[in-house]
Amino acid sequence: MIHIRAAGYAATGGRDVLEIVDLPTRDPGPGEVRVRVRHSGVNPTDWKSRNGAIHMPIPEGAVQVPHLDGAGIVDAVGPGVAHLEPGDRVWLWLVAFKRLEGTAQEFATIPAELVRRLPDTASLELGASLGVPFITAHHALTLRRGGPRRLGPGALTGTTVLIAGGAGAVGNAAIQLATWAGATVITTVSTEAKARLAKAAGARHVVAYREQDAAEQIRRIAPGGVDIVVEVASAVNVDLDLSVIGQHGDIVVYANNGGDTVTMPVRSQMAQAVTWHFVLLYSMTAADLDDAVSSIDHALADGALRVGEEFGLPLHHYTLDQIGDAHAAVEAGVVGKVLVDLDG
Repeated sequence: MIHIRAAGYAATGGRDVLEIVDLPTRDPGPGEVRVRVRHSGVNPTDWKSRNGAIHMPIPEGAVQVPHLDGAGIVDAVGPGVAHLEPGDRVWLWLVAFKRLEGTAQEFATIPAELVRRLPDTASLELGASLGVPFITAHHALTLRRGGPRRLGPGALTGTTVLIAGGAGAVGNAAIQLATWAGATVITTVSTEAKARLAKAAGARHVVAYREQDAAEQIRRIAPGGVDIVVEVASAVNVDLDLSVIGQHGDIVVYANNGGDTVTMPVRSQMAQAVTWHFVLLYSMTAADLDDAVSSIDHALADGALRVGEEFGLPLHHYTLDQIGDAHAAVEAGVVGKVLVDLDG
């Protein structure tokens, strides 16, 4: 039996629970695909699952291989898989969700519905960067009542979107997707370096909130208020969000950076008919996920998605042996995308 190198942990805890282990390869069964993983994408969800903040039980004697996202080359397909074949370049999403086999291993055998083809114009690095941030961003941009369920060119024409933290992974994804869909994109950032990244991602208007009156600047750009706020830190940004949201506007919160409690007025929001959405990737419906993944495939086919510092998302590469350092970088809030490479 052939064994492969993988990272894994038998119990939750700090980065010290991560170990390099040898696992047996598994032939794909019905509806499964085996992928030679080239890059494993690391997200905050991955270290939160590892330390137990997100409860994903590990059976006694088993090892959890972490990471939801990745990209690689199809190695083998199981019975009933007709849309993929060996040699296909693919991106992977939600691989470790309720499963022991994540992408931090040389080969991953996973359900075919979690494997999507990459066009020749898209790099494997891009493929490994897509899943969690782009699915989350798509969901945030498509919750508006009467708005599109799927994004595409022109789907958000006439819509003004404010994206908090445009240099983050989800912020970058939201900028790219909203711009591709025709929205007017405004983003807030804390530093000039992050402003450069947000502009490189495609944001039309970038507001440095530490140096400017952010509400005044946003209202100058959007006198009638913004239609959608994609919010990463509602506890600290609630006053700004409410001062710039337009009539019947939507505020979508996908993270609790800066605090877990939001205090807000009620009457003024009733008058404006503001809708708040608190979203979590794991709570999305199958239809929501399908809409997001299909739209991402469309954007990839259009060549609308990019990664790298020149496109607003610096890449940080680590080897499998350095997976603890990769997790540490994400825990510390590194700007950009962390990838664990499995080319060796």
